[in-house]
Amino acid sequence: MKANADNGFDVQVTSEIGRLTGVVMHDPGPEVANMTPETAERALYSDILNPAVASEEYAQLRGVLKRRAQVFQVKDLLEDILSNDRVRTGLVRRVCRAEEADDLAEDLSALPPKELSRLLIEGVPLRKDNLSRFLSRDRYSLPPLHNFFFTRDAAVVVEDRVLIARMANRVRGRESRIMEAVFDFHPLLGSATVNPERLGGGGPQVTIEGGDLLVASPEVLLVGIGARTTARAVDFLIERFKQQGRARHMLVQELPRTPESFIHLDMVFTFLDRDLCMVYEPVINQTHRYDTVHIAIDEGGRVEIREEDNLLTGLARLGHEVEPLFCGGRSDRWLQEREQWHSGANFFAMAPGQVLGYGRNEHTVEELAGAGFAVVPARDVISGAADLDTLGRCVVTIDGSELARGGGGCRCMTMPVGREPVDG
Repeated sequence: MKANADNGFDVQVTSEIGRLTGVVMHDPGPEVANMTPETAERALYSDILNPAVASEEYAQLRGVLKRRAQVFQVKDLLEDILSNDRVRTGLVRRVCRAEEADDLAEDLSALPPKELSRLLIEGVPLRKDNLSRFLSRDRYSLPPLHNFFFTRDAAVVVEDRVLIARMANRVRGRESRIMEAVFDFHPLLGSATVNPERLGGGGPQVTIEGGDLLVASPEVLLVGIGARTTARAVDFLIERFKQQGRARHMLVQELPRTPESFIHLDMVFTFLDRDLCMVYEPVINQTHRYDTVHIAIDEGGRVEIREEDNLLTGLARLGHEVEPLFCGGRSDRWLQEREQWHSGANFFAMAPGQVLGYGRNEHTVEELAGAGFAVVPARDVISGAADLDTLGRCVVTIDGSELARGGGGCRCMTMPVGREPVDG
């Protein structure tokens, strides 16, 4: 069974900056609270978050986005599809098989949809019903999804199709399986999904995550390769695009492997407006320091690959001339490094020239203000004191003392499912 979206939400994303109409989010909950230093390391965190503060900060992000678009919550979407017996059984079996917990499948499948949705996200506690489990230091048979509030990573919409991520770390695989089920079967968001794992691209050298994919236009896709997305994953995309019989371009940007703040392309580059982008200058603007490759695919499926000086020159060659603004400002490399670490380049566009980011990155916000962006606290938008429809070019700032410590910013925490086309 697959849901028909004819009467549902129009899943369509053809740019990074088109006016937002719909976004998938997940409020950080008990799965974030249930961490120890040991499990935090397994979950790819460098520290334990304060859940109460993180939730307050996230509420600012959600509150602003509700002023602009329809906000879908993962847990609600998941609960909806779990009401279908066939979908519930299939998803539970896939999850349990992948995480070597087949003995749980029958009991989990018998649970009500709301409870099952909760457990698939918050974790299934380990039953101490035999000696091995009694002696185990693990608390969970299926661990909590500590990273799921970074909804960007598990799936990405490119035009009207949803690319399902093949995560670089096994601990995050359940996120992709849940997102695939949502887009395959939800009556509102049902869409055509593309899953490398199901289409011959499931080997260990093929990993791809949403933070590394930026949709510049219907014809131009930016892809970061590094710690999370591999060159083999780009090869998979080439083959998919060759089958579509239309001209496509990919600009592939190599990323540093360390430090961990460089895990995705959107941690060093994001679009702000038709003619503006935010960059971490030491990675993006240095000619040939890190490889930038242009892959052109024509209507006949022929592929041409050449090197570019950097990402900005590659974009300009394709008709996307964007002026860079600098994460951390322009005066001090130390400030650039500090603010990039706290997701200073990771902005999320709600419309052309209207972006969301962390207010803690003061020098980055000053850089935006100098380029004509009004600086608006999230609370003013939520209360109605500031109206997005009359503001014009602006940066809406949310608090980020805790969320930033999770290793991502506003783009990481949002998965757009609908944007209006960009004119001009």
